[in-house]
Amino acid sequence: MKEDNNYGDSAIQVLEGLEAVRKRPGMYIGNTNEAGLHHLVWEIVDNAVDEALAGYCDDIEVEIEKGNAITVKDDGRGMPTGMNSKTGLSTIETIFTVLHAGGKFGGGGYKVSGGLHGVGASVVNALSDWLEVRVYRDGKVYFQRFENGGHPVEPLKVIDKCSEDRTGTTVTFHADPTMFETTIYNWDILYKRLQEMAFLNKGIRITLIDHREDEKKVIFHYNGGIIEYVQMLNKNKQPLFDDVVYVEGKENDVLIEVAMQYNDSYNSAIYSFTNNIHTTEGGTHEDGVKQALTRVINNYAKQNKLLKDNDDSLTGDDVREGIVMIVSCKHPNPQFEGQTKTKLGNSEVKKIASDVFGNGLERFLMENPDAARAIVEKCMTASRARLAAKKARELTRRKGDLDITNFYGKLSDCKSKDPSECEIFLVEGDSAGGSAKKGRNSMTQAILPLRGKILNVEKARLDRALSNEEIRTIITAFGTGIGDDFDLSKLRYNKIIIMTDADVDGAHIRVLLLTLFYRFFKPIVEAGHVYAAQPPLFSIKHGKNIKYVLTEEEKNDYISKLPSNTKYEIARMKGLGEMDADELYETTMDIEKRILRQITVDDTIAADEIFSTLMGEEVEPRRKFIEENAQYADLDI
Repeated sequence: MKEDNNYGDSAIQVLEGLEAVRKRPGMYIGNTNEAGLHHLVWEIVDNAVDEALAGYCDDIEVEIEKGNAITVKDDGRGMPTGMNSKTGLSTIETIFTVLHAGGKFGGGGYKVSGGLHGVGASVVNALSDWLEVRVYRDGKVYFQRFENGGHPVEPLKVIDKCSEDRTGTTVTFHADPTMFETTIYNWDILYKRLQEMAFLNKGIRITLIDHREDEKKVIFHYNGGIIEYVQMLNKNKQPLFDDVVYVEGKENDVLIEVAMQYNDSYNSAIYSFTNNIHTTEGGTHEDGVKQALTRVINNYAKQNKLLKDNDDSLTGDDVREGIVMIVSCKHPNPQFEGQTKTKLGNSEVKKIASDVFGNGLERFLMENPDAARAIVEKCMTASRARLAAKKARELTRRKGDLDITNFYGKLSDCKSKDPSECEIFLVEGDSAGGSAKKGRNSMTQAILPLRGKILNVEKARLDRALSNEEIRTIITAFGTGIGDDFDLSKLRYNKIIIMTDADVDGAHIRVLLLTLFYRFFKPIVEAGHVYAAQPPLFSIKHGKNIKYVLTEEEKNDYISKLPSNTKYEIARMKGLGEMDADELYETTMDIEKRILRQITVDDTIAADEIFSTLMGEEVEPRRKFIEENAQYADLDI
């Protein structure tokens, strides 16, 4: 029987003005957690950067005030202060209270803009409990304050005079704590994004200041732009040649910038941007550049007899091995697509990017024969390794009921064939593996014991990795294949759980596995299938009760809450291999009681840098990282 829910004319709501933003904030800023909070800053900073892209702004300053208000200052033209004929309000009030009101819709205000929808300033205002704007223009200082989600306290007014040549806009706002899970800004998040903005817009000076407990200040100013970006990303690697290849060109108002440099590693790191937005899923600008890279290097190799006529052409994977590249596109009307709207879809950009970069790379190779030879030789070595890896992959192909893996006598598979309910534990050592096999739920839990530490794939190509028996066993168990054969839809387990001891060796094994997954199975990590088990560090027994805790702090907190007359015993938990089957299951494997830590990748650029630092060839960056971060380690050694 259908409910009579009074669906009629009166059931249709019309949300006026900024009310829609407060009703559905996720539609405008993605979410209301820490990422959404920082999105407010990006919206205001984007407006300042748009002024810089238009050629009217050199300095942008972002300040975290005490109490976690944010101030963004720029020395641009200053927002227009007259009356808007369509709204009957001042232009300032229109910008901050009317959705889709801005200078980015073909009116000549901006040719290129990172803020595409004109909702930036008004959305920030709607989600703030107060916001103030000061505009320096025409020798006057204009001021307006908004409160309680964007309501003007009074109309725009002049509050002071300034020199005729001083122009710019200052916006200060405080996020509404009733709208967000947190209103505390993260220095590192602001640092990384503002530094990225400075790299992508050469010559702009962006200052970040923190006025909270410990005063901090940093200035980002890169006249070399994305050239310096590539140099920073390559700082923990050994470049093949000193120069960074830089190409810039413009066609039909579409500006393409590319900077790249090869290093002696085996991984590629290509990051693309459109109007300062990180296009994490790539798009036509990235496709065009990749296409040109493969074409130009093959042509050069053949024309200079480095690649013989009977040799196979170099593939895209061959020419991208060891490359660090930034692709930046500035487009007057970008069209985004993809699951997260971070993939450029403009079809005309592919040819523009291919032509601009291809012509520039051809010129570089002709003018720098030593660097060109080094590039081609590396690509040819990668090609030989690829062919070797293709042969080695044949050993890892799944046969029947996992004949290969059972041959090695390692995998204890689960009975269910439904991947959505299956999980596999990668367990440190045969002893822990034996306990896990006895204690598991054999219907849905598979156990794969690992003997010792697997190969560090940060220092190895795929062909060498495939000669490692432990890695071959993991590949076969997962069922996805690897390299060209990889297919995420064939993953046999919804959860891949790394289960190692809470000590230094356990942490090392976990990092080696994560390096393997990130470098050779990245879609598995990105899709959220990888977890780390959290075995308890202590057990606290009082009466018939036993409480397992993960940390020293959790132990002390639990004990402090026990009645004063309670007698209790604290035991340091043994390693996984020393637990009996019941204890291991109850503490670490039982889906009702266990704690798992999901491994996610929010920032691919930062993740690449961390893996290169921790697992790469260079020792000094690793030593520096350990010294700086040892205080945060949570290892009971």
